Amino acid sequence: MSPPLSPVGSGKTALMLALCRALRDRYSVAAVTNDIFTREDTEFLVRNQALPAERIVAIETGGCPHARGRLADYIIYVIDVAGGDKIPRKGGPGITQSDLLVINKTDLATIVGADLAVMERDARKMRGTGPTVFAQVKNNVGVDEIIGLILGEWKASGAAGEADA
Repeated sequence: MSPPLSPVGSGKTALMLALCRALRDRYSVAAVTNDIFTREDTEFLVRNQALPAERIVAIETGGCPHARGRLADYIIYVIDVAGGDKIPRKGGPGITQSDLLVINKTDLATIVGADLAVMERDARKMRGTGPTVFAQVKNNVGVDEIIGLILGEWKASGAAGEADA
């Protein structure tokens, strides 16, 4: 499973936990965490029994930007609404080049004054046909859609057939 990448506190580890829990009984899943200086995410996943401990591996890349591309076949970029509705409009490689953009914590939009319609419009403008999912990962909202997109790409790549062999 590919590690989502994104700003601190956006919900990457919560998404990894949700994905592991949803997929672990149907697929042979492993998780690779990429903490720059700590093992916090790995310890969180182990503590919350996302997967058996031997299926969770931590690597420390020291923040090397090139390691990310070599680690994952499918890049998920997670932002949250607390950053404001301007974040998709600002672009950047995570917004424009990721395989999937997840806009998380949508339940907080009214509290932080973020307009989800503006975020959707700007994400579509910046990403073209690239998928965007609005989610509340901790409440399991949007997780099934995220899983569907991941599995769809996996099957389209032909890797699903290799896994069956």
